[in-house]
Amino acid sequence: MEIGTTGREPGLEAAIRACGGVSELARRLGISQPSVSHWQRVPAERVLAVESASGVPRGILRPDLYPEGDPADPVEEMRALHWGLLSRLLARAPDAALLRQLAALGGDDTPLGAARGALAEAARSAEPAALEREFHDLFIGLGRGELLPYASYYLTGFLHEKPLAKVRAEMERLGIAREDGVAEPEDHIATLAEIMAGLVRGSFGEGGDEARRFFSRHVAPWAATFFSDLERAEHARFYRAVGRLGAVFVEIEAEAATLPA
Repeated sequence: MEIGTTGREPGLEAAIRACGGVSELARRLGISQPSVSHWQRVPAERVLAVESASGVPRGILRPDLYPEGDPADPVEEMRALHWGLLSRLLARAPDAALLRQLAALGGDDTPLGAARGALAEAARSAEPAALEREFHDLFIGLGRGELLPYASYYLTGFLHEKPLAKVRAEMERLGIAREDGVAEPEDHIATLAEIMAGLVRGSFGEGGDEARRFFSRHVAPWAATFFSDLERAEHARFYRAVGRLGAVFVEIEAEAATLPA
């Protein structure tokens, strides 16, 4: 792999140029500038997010993971895209660029297609400043937001409990490192969704069994309840559509997890 004069691989350089600099790429990803500055290449678990933030195709970002002409399973790719989208929307409020992408989502008459269509409709009428306030009220608040999107809280009623320790142990086993500068505990729903996207796509782990295992242990026991709460939350407007998409998608994933491998 060719390395540029900065020490970065060409794919990462292309993403930085497309965004107008390291600071802007970091802002779009919702992580600290030093984290991106230390990268020599796009981390496997960040490829989907960087592709969305920069518009640079994954085959350019990480050709070792996505070689040209390598056919992806369309079902698995769609699963990974949904997990990645949920991760992005639950990590921070969407900006104008993401809203434009969401507004172009296609829907159909399936439950998941209808949920995507509703999200697209919500995006067309949403304003970034209003979404920043909505996100703050839902997940941050003064002291705490309306919802606490952590496995520990949903499963025990408290933060930083055994479910968090289990997620950390699983991440260590899979070789997934927490990003520098990320303050949220690793059992945040956005982090778990990002891990699911990487597992489904095969960016880390060994095959679909790892995704099934991770989902069954760390996501399935509580995510459906969280998304249902989000759909009905007092402060949710745009995020009602996010809650609906998450609820439908997690139900599909739960059904799939019961099928023979």
